[in-house]
Amino acid sequence: MMQAEEIVKLIAEALPDAHVEVEDLRGDGDHYAVTVESHSFGGMSLADQHRMIFAALQGRVGGLLKGMTLTTRVIEDDRS
Repeated sequence: MMQAEEIVKLIAEALPDAHVEVEDLRGDGDHYAVTVESHSFGGMSLADQHRMIFAALQGRVGGLLKGMTLTTRVIEDDRS
């Protein structure tokens, strides 16, 4: 089992500008929906964005964290 706060902490350490939302899908601490928005994703493929998040979680996906639905988005600069 992994706490939502730990997921946020690990991602924030790897991507300090990230906005992270975590939803416990079953209330069991094992299955989460994670949304990460970051400027750091600019110019990266979706696969590379996801690899970055999996690296930030340091091998916990599939172990302590049984299931995760991941959504990543690039934060676009507001130039208006």
